[in-house]
Amino acid sequence: MGENNPKPSAGVWPTVKPFLNGGASGMLATCVIQPIDMIKVRIQLGQGSAVEVTRNMLKNDGVGAFYKGLSAGLLRQATYTTARLGTFKILTNKAIEANDGKPLPLYQKALCGLTAGAIGASVGSPADLALIRMQADATLPLAQQRHYTNAFNALYRISSEEGVLALWKGAGPTVVRAMALNMGMLASYDQSVEFCRDSLGFSEAATIIGASSVSGFFAAACSLPFDYVKTQIQKMQPDSQGKYPYTGSLDCSVKTLKSGGPLKFYTGFPVYCVRIAPHVMMTWIFLNQIQKLEKSVGL
Repeated sequence: MGENNPKPSAGVWPTVKPFLNGGASGMLATCVIQPIDMIKVRIQLGQGSAVEVTRNMLKNDGVGAFYKGLSAGLLRQATYTTARLGTFKILTNKAIEANDGKPLPLYQKALCGLTAGAIGASVGSPADLALIRMQADATLPLAQQRHYTNAFNALYRISSEEGVLALWKGAGPTVVRAMALNMGMLASYDQSVEFCRDSLGFSEAATIIGASSVSGFFAAACSLPFDYVKTQIQKMQPDSQGKYPYTGSLDCSVKTLKSGGPLKFYTGFPVYCVRIAPHVMMTWIFLNQIQKLEKSVGL
């Protein structure tokens, strides 16, 4: 949705603002949602149900285990979410201008979401890889654990030990997942805001909550299969002969389909949906509050 500015703004701030706002809102949401994300990853790695994973984490590692990889999660938001939300805002504003200020049809919002997701994932893929590895580290045998101290240590060691291009390992499924997630999240949110506000007459708070809930569900449903494949690719280790279990995302998809059927791709869907929906909701809420604060101080 475009904003009607009473007067044109000069300088770089109007261009930079959507990116900074997007990154800040995503980072704030991640601070709240990190424990659920940690549980989701361990479920996908075959550590048991949500209850079993939670109990074992508390028993073996304490509360700190739920925030393992937080630095990588924040770095991911500072790159991925900054790029995708900022790009989506600019793309939709340009499209609205081309449409003479009229609301965009759903397919145009979906195309903007797909493009923003691809750009954001390409920028944020190294941080995403570091996050997955840090979260999965405790599930590996002691001899295979990498013991990264923080996100920057992980990025440095990956690039020095495996080569710079290894930072984009799994980038293919990461980009595809991001395109699916952002198509579901961004397009459905804008469409739901218009419906809740204009057709149902909801208040601002109810509109944000309702649209965010719809957005979170569609983001989860569209992206989980790609997220599952991405996680398997990024956390894989070579065997004693140096051979990896999968040659790529397509090979992983085919083997997963053969071994577990289509529903295998939706392993951990309840927790994934619970993780995605609140994160989406809080991201939009934080974003709206940040924009209100900026307006109040004339930014």
